Amino acid sequence: MSTLSLAVRDSSTMLRRNLLHARRYPSLTLNLLLTPVMLLLLFVYIFGDVMSAGIGDGGADRAEYIAYIVPGILMMTIGSTVIGAAVSVATDMNEGIIARFRTMAIHRGSVFIGHVVGSVLQVLASLVLVGAVGVAIGFRSTDATFIEWLAAFGLLALFALALTWIAVGMGMASPNAEAAGNMAMPLILLPLISSAFIPADTMPGWFQPIAEYQPFTPAIETLRGLLLGTEIGYNGWLAVAWCLGLAALGYYWSASQFDRDAK
Repeated sequence: MSTLSLAVRDSSTMLRRNLLHARRYPSLTLNLLLTPVMLLLLFVYIFGDVMSAGIGDGGADRAEYIAYIVPGILMMTIGSTVIGAAVSVATDMNEGIIARFRTMAIHRGSVFIGHVVGSVLQVLASLVLVGAVGVAIGFRSTDATFIEWLAAFGLLALFALALTWIAVGMGMASPNAEAAGNMAMPLILLPLISSAFIPADTMPGWFQPIAEYQPFTPAIETLRGLLLGTEIGYNGWLAVAWCLGLAALGYYWSASQFDRDAK
């Protein structure tokens, strides 16, 4: 078999392994999925009128706030779900299965590919569920064209891929699953200080740079522009640049940890 055929075969095997683990132990994914769903319901039904009055023209409009918050919650769903990849990788490292894989005649990259592809598929499934909740409570995107929907899906998938590589690096660098979960907490906290819930320009002046100069805000604003027709500006290019940069960083971080532990 050619090198490419071996890589595809071994990666498929690792992917099946990770999907079986996710199916047998769904509690981690469900717990991580509950965070964005609960925040969506909390901010819409408890704070919706107040928040919409604060960011609008003074009138409370919960439907308008639903449209505003759902893109941010979708991005938060990615950040919370990929924590499972960090925990899964750290568990494999701690239990010694990664060390066993190194002694086997399998493609080196297949170990990573299985975790990354499996995590991205779980993220996409989580996005569908959270999106369904958003639609159920009133979110609508009637003006988006097919191309804009396709671009929105591509952005979500690319962002999921980038954060998954970062999560894999965190898992490789952590001594155990608990430490991996704690190290990955910024992936949940960063959306809370982004433009997910309120516009960045309504925040205190000293706080605005924190909200603006991070990966979640341009990705959220780009997604809003694609789904709701708001102004995207340079946020689209920034979002893609953040995704490519984080993916490259996560990949090289994971590879360096893998090579270092193999010595």
